[in-house]
Amino acid sequence: MNRGSTENGLRWIADAYSTSFTLTLSEGLSPDELLRRVGAEERHMVPLTRSAACELLLRDEADHISDLDFLDWEDERAVAQLTSAGFLPAPPDTIVRAGSVAGWAYALEEFHCRTGTYLSTLSERGRAFCVHRNAKGFSRVGYACHGDAVTSFEPDLPHLSSGAPAEVALGFVHHGDEPGDVAFLRFLEGELGINLPWEETEAMLPAAAFTDAALGQRGPVSRW
Repeated sequence: MNRGSTENGLRWIADAYSTSFTLTLSEGLSPDELLRRVGAEERHMVPLTRSAACELLLRDEADHISDLDFLDWEDERAVAQLTSAGFLPAPPDTIVRAGSVAGWAYALEEFHCRTGTYLSTLSERGRAFCVHRNAKGFSRVGYACHGDAVTSFEPDLPHLSSGAPAEVALGFVHHGDEPGDVAFLRFLEGELGINLPWEETEAMLPAAAFTDAALGQRGPVSRW
């Protein structure tokens, strides 16, 4: 990945998370509030880098924890914290990492879409957006405002929506050859003026582990 292209905006996420990703934005919330609203307990939030989260997600339960590069496996306190929070011993189904930028909380998931199923709850103080691409390349966008789901649509085919049409709800119309999810991330850059640095998202962020990601594997469409 060309890191020089990741310094501004949001579009870089589609390249950095090329297999599958979920980006969720929630207006007026803190990162901890976002995690609590998708089911995390405060005492089970653990700061993790993206690479550490990936190690935890992709490990085999039979592997010894000494194989985890980020963890000193002899640090009993750290191991106990990760275990009680659900990151160990079995790999969680998904890990949600959350941060904040310009009055918004954001959440990133590597493969699944837990946050998308809580979009209305995440919009109680304003607007909330969710952009999800699955491993097959299928993408979905959801938008909620003040506790109500407004629209859910495929960004490549925004006229095919559940709820208000994307053009009516958001003024989004996809033209050109770039993938629809990239086009929508570009749209959000302009509409919200958000600059989310790549380096920040790679560093330590509050994280929560969940073992019921199957509820959200189809993407944000499942509860909208």
